[in-house]
Amino acid sequence: MSARYFGAAVQRLEDPRLLAGKGRYVDDISLPGVLHASFLRAQVAHGGILSVDAAEARTMPGVAAIYTMPDFSAIAQGPMPPMAPHPLIKTPITYHPLAVDEVHHVGEAIVIVLADTRQQAEDAANAIQLEIEDMPAVADPIAALADGAPKVHSGRDTNLIGRLRGGFGHAEAVFAKADHVLSETFSIHRGGCHSMECRGVIAAPDALSDGLTVYTSSQSPYMVRRHLAQYLKRDEATLRVIAPDVGGGFGPKGNVYPEEFAVALAALAIGRPVKWIEDRSEHFVATTQQRDQIWKLDVAFTRQGRMLAVRGRCIHDNGAYAPYGLILPATALASFPGPYALEALDIAIDVVLTNLVPTTPVRGAARPNTAFVLERLADRIARHLNLPREEVRRRSFIAGDQMPYTTGMKARDGSPISYDSGDYTKALNLALEKIDAAGFPTRRAHAADRGKLLGLGIASYVEDTGLAPFEGATVRVTPAGKVVISTGAASQGQGHRTVLAQVAADALGVDIAAIAVDAGDTGKFPLGISTIASRIAVTAGSSVELAAQKVRNKALKAASFMLEAAEGDLEIENGVVRVVGVPGMQVSLGDIARALSGSAGVLLPGHLEPDLAATAYFESSALTFAYGSNTCEVEIDPATGDARVTRYVVAHDCGRLINPLVVDGQMLGGVVHGIGNALYERMVYDQARQPLSTNYGEYLLPLAPEMPDIEIHHIETPSPRNPIGVKGAGEGGTIPAAACVISAIEDALGPGAPFIGEHPVSPERITQWLEAIS
Repeated sequence: MSARYFGAAVQRLEDPRLLAGKGRYVDDISLPGVLHASFLRAQVAHGGILSVDAAEARTMPGVAAIYTMPDFSAIAQGPMPPMAPHPLIKTPITYHPLAVDEVHHVGEAIVIVLADTRQQAEDAANAIQLEIEDMPAVADPIAALADGAPKVHSGRDTNLIGRLRGGFGHAEAVFAKADHVLSETFSIHRGGCHSMECRGVIAAPDALSDGLTVYTSSQSPYMVRRHLAQYLKRDEATLRVIAPDVGGGFGPKGNVYPEEFAVALAALAIGRPVKWIEDRSEHFVATTQQRDQIWKLDVAFTRQGRMLAVRGRCIHDNGAYAPYGLILPATALASFPGPYALEALDIAIDVVLTNLVPTTPVRGAARPNTAFVLERLADRIARHLNLPREEVRRRSFIAGDQMPYTTGMKARDGSPISYDSGDYTKALNLALEKIDAAGFPTRRAHAADRGKLLGLGIASYVEDTGLAPFEGATVRVTPAGKVVISTGAASQGQGHRTVLAQVAADALGVDIAAIAVDAGDTGKFPLGISTIASRIAVTAGSSVELAAQKVRNKALKAASFMLEAAEGDLEIENGVVRVVGVPGMQVSLGDIARALSGSAGVLLPGHLEPDLAATAYFESSALTFAYGSNTCEVEIDPATGDARVTRYVVAHDCGRLINPLVVDGQMLGGVVHGIGNALYERMVYDQARQPLSTNYGEYLLPLAPEMPDIEIHHIETPSPRNPIGVKGAGEGGTIPAAACVISAIEDALGPGAPFIGEHPVSPERITQWLEAIS
């Protein structure tokens, strides 16, 4: 395959339109006769709904309708279908589109109000008289497991959803022979995704066709269609779901939400388009969150610092529902043993309900949690043995000549997890070299002269990418010579249009400017899965490659007939098929497409099938594994406890790079997200389980002044598991970042500091540690 575009730093094709303000997001869509929706939401963490009195609200200006869940009984009823059923969940723990008898967290939707404007809908929602009986609630997952704890759902006899268990080898035997064993506890706090665009939904019924079109700011338009059709007992062909431009997803927009169902039900009930745009306060209490886990682990290791085995238990806070099944804790489990060649592992994860917003994947999807505990254990071993932290890693890593490496863990379908390729030591050495670890003592001394504490952090990771089962693509050449790629792979800013066009441009020998990409519209491509789990480069990228190669071969066959030349004598360049060495003997791809479009009474060239197009679905039958190491420097002001990341270096391998600019953007954003997890983001609740951090004055996000220059260094080890040799890169920046920053903070505090097994870390917490060691 030509390297003309594949691997080149092509400027993103999406950007000129977006930078000119020509993006088309859900809130930019205005349909005739549209009504605006507002939700009346629960103000208590747990309560029984006694009555809803909307009499006054119905008379207010602009109000068209007010619905509770019973009002939709003629259309649909019951809880929503689960996105990912799991055998441990015998009865789905999913939302109703609107709460029926009981609410289980602050922010749960109870009533939907439709009015001519959003302001009128909000005013009417505030005028509804809602009577709720306050019920006992629990927000701490450990407390939720205690005897006599309040039940998150009054109809369930326990808050424990189930226990996941995984491992390999004989843990007890390995621990018995180990030179050393240490035990540590880790606490990883919940936070949200906070994409620039909040969620939004428009549902528009079509009375003539009995169809329904839904526009939604989703990572998973095909999942929305599938589950909504199932809920409405409709054929999927009657539903069209479109994800237009989406201003960031980061995991939570991969869910199917009750608001999507409620807006659709309201539109069907009233027979008019209905629009709802989530505001930022709703985002804090209604969009799913993540990260909340508590780990108690033992680690066994040799006197030389080789990590041998890990065992222990995790308590995973799943919030009030399980809309995504157990995928999040299952991903945490499957992410072991990370980059380490452990002899044994024995991990149990208790999945627990609490009266908080549900947790589902946020960038990294529990992989950062597993990386955090493993990397902190590596640092703990180094500290115990007085060894360099990098030496513990080098002595414990899976070696490059062990690839492919079967970890001993199982994928979601029960198949063995096997790493495909890579050199973990090479990535670590590169990260240490680029940050100039050898010169760090001098920089630390200079910081001390300024009254500052400077620490060096290290963290490594492995990321499973290219999640099964498939994505697909159709590549079509039009009679005008344009190339159109259609795919189900919706984009939320990752640069899909650019990278997919790069793949097709090389395969077809056309200029990238001649390629258009239609994505995320169930009316334009029949099947899709979801833009989650760093899977699109592998699945959709490979599908485009396969489809484009089919189109190329078909074009050569048609041109062979049209030019009366052997296929072996033909080449494609700049959108033209020509006979090598014979000037003027050529035919354009547009002319071939026109000939294959057919003309009455004229046979198609070479008796080929009509249309210069092909569809391919790449089946991802085995995961691909990106990996890397990060290093950073953190400077602490001992007077205030303020910690700032001053340098950050990423060395990573995501296989062959389609576009290094796009990969760098993904890695940069991921690192910033991870720094936010480490230092800033914290959801705080009071004794009544009311959220206290519901705006950006209380819930802190990293801003540009807090960010260091982030260096990105690439290693390219092609994956043998797909035709273009790529691995995903969407979450790799986030996975090791919190571990890296906390490693640096602990190093800055010095040998007398306590072991840090938590994040985020606040200035107040750092000050407490400094006072304790002074």
